[in-house]
Amino acid sequence: MPTPAFSFATIGINHGHIYEQTALMLAAGCRLKYFCAPEDDLAAEYVAKFPQAERVTDERKILEDPEIRLVIGAGIPADRAPMAIRAMRHGKDVMLDKPGATTLDQLDELRRVQAETGRILSILYSEHYTQRATLTAGELVKAGAIGHVLQTVGLGPHRLGNYARPDWFWKLERTGGILCDIASHQFEQFLFFTGSESAEIVASQVANFDHPDAPEFEDFGDTVLRSGHASGYIRIDWFTPQGMPVWGDGRLFILGTEGSIELRKYADVGGRNGGDHLFLADSKSARHIDCSGTKITYGEQLRDDVLNRTETAMPQWHCFLAMELALKAQAAATRIVGTRHNGDAA
Repeated sequence: MPTPAFSFATIGINHGHIYEQTALMLAAGCRLKYFCAPEDDLAAEYVAKFPQAERVTDERKILEDPEIRLVIGAGIPADRAPMAIRAMRHGKDVMLDKPGATTLDQLDELRRVQAETGRILSILYSEHYTQRATLTAGELVKAGAIGHVLQTVGLGPHRLGNYARPDWFWKLERTGGILCDIASHQFEQFLFFTGSESAEIVASQVANFDHPDAPEFEDFGDTVLRSGHASGYIRIDWFTPQGMPVWGDGRLFILGTEGSIELRKYADVGGRNGGDHLFLADSKSARHIDCSGTKITYGEQLRDDVLNRTETAMPQWHCFLAMELALKAQAAATRIVGTRHNGDAA
């Protein structure tokens, strides 16, 4: 058996994305040594999936272990940036679930500590880096298949009823809000596909349309943004209907000067099975591309970045700018009063 590339550990397992994060690094040949989580029920599930990991009750055992090169985490969103800061100050590289920060103050400190320590901070935006249709679209755009990209439209519907949601899920201070959290995927993809190195928020809004028992909760949000050469629109919500076979019909539209791409990432309501669907229209034809065979490389690239001090998985400036846009959109959002009056149309 080949020698593991290096050892890594997990701090914070409050979101199910931690399983994908862990599996990526294991598939890249790394060794999972420890995990730290105070919740016994979550810990039992994690160790059942990854029995090789030793549970520790004090994160210092991870942070002070020189064998650990990378710390991964999907804790409660508001706790992710503080954990990353502690890890970087102990000489560890970090891979977080999105969002990496829930306030602009947290982002400022992340930037400062990353610059001081020279450590890697990477956010696994799974709707891009582990989604095969998105990866295929990236290859096509890079090859010039649709010319210069002018606009992206990102739609990220989610479903509340996948599983029981914990108390923190309903609290704005703990999640950062809907634009900060689930729209972070779409902000990152706007930057990537348009090749933008700066951008600004034009307008944003959030609402609690249909959850009066959780007044802090936001079940809808959208925003318009732009860079010097491209425009973007983002809409996210928690209204995936029960009839959908997946948790959300995530879609991305990419408009170019010479063609367009539409991604149906998780389902094709037109009848094709599974996900990973890409539709390309150019000067030759309009056609469907099955992306299920596209290789996911994020884990291997991050492994190599840790070993070689490179930025192949994600440029550091790109990681920070995607967070910044989501946080600024959230901070600037107008809140729609979503309560429907009895006389309104159904």
